[in-house]
Amino acid sequence: MKESPAARLQAFLQSHHVMTLATVGTDGPWAAAVFYAIETTPAGRALLFLSSPRSRHAEHLARDARVAVTIQRDYDDWPEITGVQAEGTVERIDGAAVAAARACYAERFPLVARAPARVAEALARVHWYRFVPLRLYLIDNRLGFGHRDKIEDDSA
Repeated sequence: MKESPAARLQAFLQSHHVMTLATVGTDGPWAAAVFYAIETTPAGRALLFLSSPRSRHAEHLARDARVAVTIQRDYDDWPEITGVQAEGTVERIDGAAVAAARACYAERFPLVARAPARVAEALARVHWYRFVPLRLYLIDNRLGFGHRDKIEDDSA
């Protein structure tokens, strides 16, 4: 049986760790690579990340929550390219929800749970964010050059 696009998306997200986040602010567009963890909720899938509130992309997000993201590895063979293209919004996570976000992130990146002092100090200064996709596409040139599936039901 052939895997659904949503199942292939889940496998892809699990096998990668970094997304490029594109924002725009009064100083123009910007892109930043951030590590992500996958949060699955009854409402669907979201990607959690953390950033310094003084980073350029965090300052942009404070003004405009709309973003685009990509996830892919560095390919050198066009027919093998797979990746994710998405657009959506980013929410800052505050209050009690920070503990749940941190636990989800620590499950994927155990260093967060057992952080050495200097990392723990840095983690105390970051803000936590949730990327909520509005439109999400899985690119897979292995299924044909330029093959792209729009993920309608990403609850796999």
